[in-house]
Amino acid sequence: MHSVAKAMIPADQVLNELVRRGYMLSTAESLTGGLLADAFVSVPGASAVYLGGVVSYATSVKQAVLGVDADLLARHGAVHPDVATQMAEGVRDVVSIAGARADVGVATTGVAGPDPADGQPVGTVYIGISTPETQLVVPLQLSGSRAEIRTKTVALAVDAVGRALGL
Repeated sequence: MHSVAKAMIPADQVLNELVRRGYMLSTAESLTGGLLADAFVSVPGASAVYLGGVVSYATSVKQAVLGVDADLLARHGAVHPDVATQMAEGVRDVVSIAGARADVGVATTGVAGPDPADGQPVGTVYIGISTPETQLVVPLQLSGSRAEIRTKTVALAVDAVGRALGL
């Protein structure tokens, strides 16, 4: 599992790297409910690379909008590493412009609490990243209040995008 103790890559550095590469970014969020998009769009100039996102809080939206496999959701629920991967892949298509998909998709799914969900304990989070070069999942086991888990997830998701881009 991932540690929160190391220095995080901030959103402005991630956005600068996306600009440098000519990449466009998209987000798919569940437990973070739009906070990840906010972390990026709070940076002046984000519109140069941030296309948009989907808040897919309901499992049915993950399937219907993002294309997450229905059998996967039925077998494991929404809190699963493969769900995070499929969300990250799916959002790249959902926010495509003129048939060109977003270069980078980042997704968050997990349990912020107060109760366990999908058979997973509070604090279980998966961050999915999809880029032209790689596809990865960051598994997390976080502690704290609901708000703290959501905030930590956002910081770690931004950091994960930066690390996937080689920062």
